[in-house]
Amino acid sequence: IAETQLLVTTPEKWDVVTRKGHEGSYTQLVRLVIIDEIHLLHDERGPVLESLAVRLKRAANGPRLVGLSATLPNADDVATFLRVPARALFRFDARYRPCPLQMQFVGLTDTKHVRRRQRMDEVCYAKAQRAAQAGGQVLVFVHSRKETVRTAQALRDMAVDAAALDAFVRGASASAEVLREEAAATRDAQLAALLPFGVAVHHAGMARADRALAEDLFADGHVRVLVSTATLAWGVNLPAHTVIIKGTQVYSPQRGAWAELSPQDVLQMLGRAGRPQFDTFGEGVIITAHSELRYYLSLMSHQLPIESQMVARLPDMLNAEVVLGSVRSRDDAAAWLAQTYLFVRMLRSPAVYGLSADAVDEDPALSGRRQALAHAAALALERCGMVRYDRRGGRLAPTELGRVASHYYVTHRTMAAFQQHLRSGAGDIDLLAVFARADEFRLIP
Repeated sequence: IAETQLLVTTPEKWDVVTRKGHEGSYTQLVRLVIIDEIHLLHDERGPVLESLAVRLKRAANGPRLVGLSATLPNADDVATFLRVPARALFRFDARYRPCPLQMQFVGLTDTKHVRRRQRMDEVCYAKAQRAAQAGGQVLVFVHSRKETVRTAQALRDMAVDAAALDAFVRGASASAEVLREEAAATRDAQLAALLPFGVAVHHAGMARADRALAEDLFADGHVRVLVSTATLAWGVNLPAHTVIIKGTQVYSPQRGAWAELSPQDVLQMLGRAGRPQFDTFGEGVIITAHSELRYYLSLMSHQLPIESQMVARLPDMLNAEVVLGSVRSRDDAAAWLAQTYLFVRMLRSPAVYGLSADAVDEDPALSGRRQALAHAAALALERCGMVRYDRRGGRLAPTELGRVASHYYVTHRTMAAFQQHLRSGAGDIDLLAVFARADEFRLIP
């Protein structure tokens, strides 16, 4: 590290490093921090990004901060949070796209699952065939690994049923010969059955060689239709003339229910539409339930700001600052909150955060609200044995449990479970049972 000039890291890893930081640490040498995908403030990982940015801002002789995002409707709020002056805020809207984006929205009214899935397949086939016949390539985004194969097979079968075997590949073309050779060479039976028809799949469950093959064949123009999960939109630069988002609901393990795609995922997928070197425009198609059309129309007109998720993780983020020594009282915690993105958004949209419409008029600095949030978080940490909290004077001091939680990135809920159930002399089975209660493992079946 001492010999390098550039560090590439995740927010969580740098959060851990700076939590343990001390004078003379190599973190003091960093003069520039570039936060890519800063719109992830809206994500469940957002509190980490938010608290990390505050820590960097509060540091003596702190580094310069640069935030980057392709999908940031309320850039002014993020600029305020990062203390960016107006002259240093740069916006590149749709006018700067190398290829203008033409959008289509398809709303399905079918309520029965089987019929709705069939209609989605039919619409997807019609849109994909039209684009392919016009000489373009198509990226179809679906939301599970199993669905990639099922959708690709449905597109192939509909082409066969319509006696349109050349829907996605010309029978006597060089591409057809290449696809037949690669299909014979690949070990993935499902991919081999799709390639001769000009269709391929891409998801994280495939072998690396098969994923690379699908990417290369699509990049070279041999595969006309690539059905993929959203990982392709985030990780691989494979543009296409047409992007089809087939369905907008994904399963959320945190909620235990189906939820709509995040605005960031949608915009990231649509960002793959249009190939600057070949196209004068790109096409984006969103196939969703009719009831969700208004939401996606609002999204595409940039009317949905990103919000802070800090409240959900506030005790853990506060504990890190208490252990670091930057917060030593309830007043310090309230002052720390005044530098968060949460505070910026509470001032701008108080109703979203449970405040009355005139709350900002009555308390322009939201001092009462910040004190209340700090008090609630301190109480939660005190119950878990992670801080000593003087409720009358407001003093906060870390305990050994709090230090362990901060340094090893353990949540306060997990520490509470360990404190309640760990017993001296516990056997292996008992220890496994205690670890299974950890908040970090809650999504494992």
